[in-house]
Amino acid sequence: MLTTRQKDNIIKKFKIHDTDTGSSEVQIAILSEEIDRLSSHLKNHVKDNHSRRGLLKMVAKRRRLLNYLKDEDEKRYNSLVKKLGLK
Repeated sequence: MLTTRQKDNIIKKFKIHDTDTGSSEVQIAILSEEIDRLSSHLKNHVKDNHSRRGLLKMVAKRRRLLNYLKDEDEKRYNSLVKKLGLK
């Protein structure tokens, strides 16, 4: 779980305009950070199946958002993927 300060830092880094808090880029960046944290948790707690299910749901949501962004604006999609180091 990300703290409010960590989320604010991610929002500042990926926002499109001054009042942006929920654009696709911001949502994908927040999900990516949560996925990284949960992945490291699952390396230590292999039998935590409840968290594993949550991880799979987050990965699927991020994938849907990435597909949406790619359909809407491929230039923004490519820059975001490059910033986050995905694929």
